[in-house]
Formats: sequence, C-alpha cells, structure tokens
Amino acid sequence: MASETEVAVPGIDLSDEQDGGIIKEILTEGTGEERPSKGDKVTVHYVGTLLDGSKFDSSRDRGDKFTFTLGKGEVIKAWDKGVASMRKGEVAKLTCKAKYAYGESGSPPKIPPNATLVFEVELFSWQGEDITKSKDGGIIRSLVQEGSGYQTPSDFAKVTIKYSASYNGTVVFAETTASFTLGEVEDPKICSGLEMAVKKMKEKERSKFTMAPAYAFGKEGSETLGIPPDAILVFDVELQSFEKAKKAYEMDTPEKLDQAQIRKEKGTELFKKGLLEKAKLNYSTVLDYLDGETLEGEEKEKRDALVLMARMNLALCELKLGDNAKAIEHCNEALQLSENNAKAYFRRGQAHLNRKDYDLAIKDYEKVVSLEPENKAAKNHIIVCRKKLQDEHQREKKLYQNMFSKMTSSAATKKTEDVGEDSVFKNGVGEWSNDMAAGMMSLDQEEAAFGDVVREIPGNNGNNHRH
Repeated sequence: MASETEVAVPGIDLSDEQDGGIIKEILTEGTGEERPSKGDKVTVHYVGTLLDGSKFDSSRDRGDKFTFTLGKGEVIKAWDKGVASMRKGEVAKLTCKAKYAYGESGSPPKIPPNATLVFEVELFSWQGEDITKSKDGGIIRSLVQEGSGYQTPSDFAKVTIKYSASYNGTVVFAETTASFTLGEVEDPKICSGLEMAVKKMKEKERSKFTMAPAYAFGKEGSETLGIPPDAILVFDVELQSFEKAKKAYEMDTPEKLDQAQIRKEKGTELFKKGLLEKAKLNYSTVLDYLDGETLEGEEKEKRDALVLMARMNLALCELKLGDNAKAIEHCNEALQLSENNAKAYFRRGQAHLNRKDYDLAIKDYEKVVSLEPENKAAKNHIIVCRKKLQDEHQREKKLYQNMFSKMTSSAATKKTEDVGEDSVFKNGVGEWSNDMAAGMMSLDQEEAAFGDVVREIPGNNGNNHRH
C-alpha cells in the first residue's frame, strides 16, 4: 500500500521546488483576472481533512469566515501559496504535504505528525495593506511586483519613481518618471500620500496605492491638475532606485551641525511657500540631530541657536496648523534655552488665546511688554484678551440670572417639566459665540511686528539669530 506522500492527486503543483508539496485543483472557477497580493487581508471559508477524509477543522461548520494577511506567515506555507493563486469566488482543493503544513510534529491532537492535509478553500474577498500610521484606511497598498532586499527609503532619501494615477478608472496623471528628495519635493503632483507610499517600498517594487482625499488632494481637489473634489485616487508606482539619507547616529558632531543648518534653511524655504508639513519635518529633523547633544564652546552656541530656531519655527507651524497644544510645548522648550525670549512668550500667548485661556495669554503678553515696552502688538493683544474676559464674565452673569429666574418662576408656578421657549439653553449657552479670536492679530502681522529675528535679552544666548 502506498504511503500518503506517494498518493497521486490531480491538479497543478504550486510549490517553488516543484516537489508535489502543494497541489491545487480548481473546483469552481473564480471571476475576473485579479488575484490577492502579499500583504492583502483575505477572507475565506475552508474545510480541512486528512487524506482518509476525516475532518479536523471547518470555518463553515462554525459559520464564521476566516481572515488573514497573505504572505506574512500567519498561516501554513501551502495557504500563502495557494490562496495567492486564486481569483474572487474561486473554490479550490489544496493538497498539502507536511513540509508545507504542520511538519514533522503535526498539531496534536487532531493533526498527526508528517500529515498530508487537504483543504477546500473558497476565496470571498481581499483588501490591500493599510500603510497609514493611524490605520485609518487612507492608503491601501496592493503589491504588483516584489521588490529586492529589505531596505526602504526614509526622509531626505533621493528617489526615482515611475508612476501614474487614475480617478474612477480615468487617467489623471499619465505614466512619468520623477526624481526627488523625500521631505523636500515641491512638485504639486507628488502629494503627501505618494511620499508616504514610496517610504514603504523596496527597490524595484511596483505597487498600487488607493488613496483617500486626505492623503491626496483633499476636499477641494486641484482644478489645475484636473483632480475633482474629494477624489479617491489610485497610484501605480514603481520605485526604480533610491539613495539613503544618513541617520543621525551615522554622523559626527560637525556633520550634525552642518546638516541641521541645511534642514533649518530648507524648512524656512518650505514654510515661506506654505508647505507647512514639509517645513515641520525639516525643523523636527534639526531636533533629531541636536536635541540630545551635549557640547561645549562654539559648538554649544551653534547647537543652542539651531535648536532654539527649530523650536520657535515649529511653534509657528503648529499655530498656523491649529495645534495650539504643540505650539505651547515648543515655546516652553524654547524658553528653557532662552528664558527672556519675547517672541516665545508672544507665540505662547497666541496659543493660549486660541485656546480661550485668556488669563494665561495676558500673562505672556505682559511678559513681552516687560521685555519690549514698545511692543504694540503685545499691548493690543492684552486689550483683546481683557475684552474677551469681560464678555465671558457678562455671559456667565446673564446665564446665572436666567437660571435663577427660571428656578424662581418654576417654584412659583409649580411647572417643572417644560423649560419652554425661554430655556437657559436656548438663550444662554446656545447663543455663546465660539469665534473667540475676533480682532486677534494674524500670524503675518505678528511677523511684521517682530520682524524675522528672535529677540534676545543680553546674557541669554547673546546674539540675535535669524530663522
């Protein structure tokens, strides 16, 4: 009697070694020509049996489809190979030798050692790999061609890609080749999502990326580029080559200082063009290079000046982007380096004002005036904050008066269930204005008031430093 490894079964051999280890027989043809790729999440039903027909597992019996990530080793080798060959709706029988299943040890008690297994698998659907940090589904990758090696480009790597883009099946960017530096590119076609995608690719890899508007061209789209509002785009990208950027740990101190200066200057260039996220990346890299460095003499002075500028400019970026909490954090760090830095107090005051923390904002603006008695911008902001506080107190007073009036009226009439048309929530809280920044100086006006120089008090890092 033949051993189970010698049993001949119909079908094609999917094993790389062509050793008969994974035999696939199609029972029901699938539809279309597309097949799932490595990294896709696939959903299947399956029934697993031994060669004698005894069943050891079945998702159908449980009434619960099975989902796994293809090509990541989450299932036996035979499944990674077999399911990758299937089309949507296909039903296939996979006969898997132990080498491609559970090996010499098996999976007791149901699967004996060195067992050949038979799986009937139905492929229902698959979804590409979500490459976003937040896993919000905003960029989905489907691998077309495996790349080589293990390295991927990081920020400031020089890359060359071939790419095209489509919307609803219509080409919007014809195939073209582009070379650029990640984190510096200004080509309007190279959206933030495309940069993120390239940083996930290996050399010679080709993948398709489905991008939500937030990672492509947003709610507005781009009339110039022919992108409609809220467009979901599909980018077809091949990473042809890349040159890695040096990491901080690969640099000595002089090189870190030189590279930090380059990043600071590039950040300011991008900031002036309104490319705030790219400016932030460059300023943040200054901190990556220098924030933990302990230096002496001229190197310390240069390091402190660069870190101070990075903190101040990051605060300005965050103010423009609406993240007041981060702006405050950067100002706090700047004040650790330069305790009498008027501009740091001013920007922190602006963040407090945006957050409606008027008392804290007034303290910061008053500090600015104590350092620069002629600073009209800070004086004007103090007036704005005091007016906001006064308005807030008046609203609170009116709210409490209305509440007391309602309580008195309710007690007199013994009607407690219906607050009526004059409810405190209608005439009080509901009418509060959230436009608390009215009359506040714009950031451009702030730049005009302070100039492009961070103000220093003698004895605190001595020299004035430009952005």
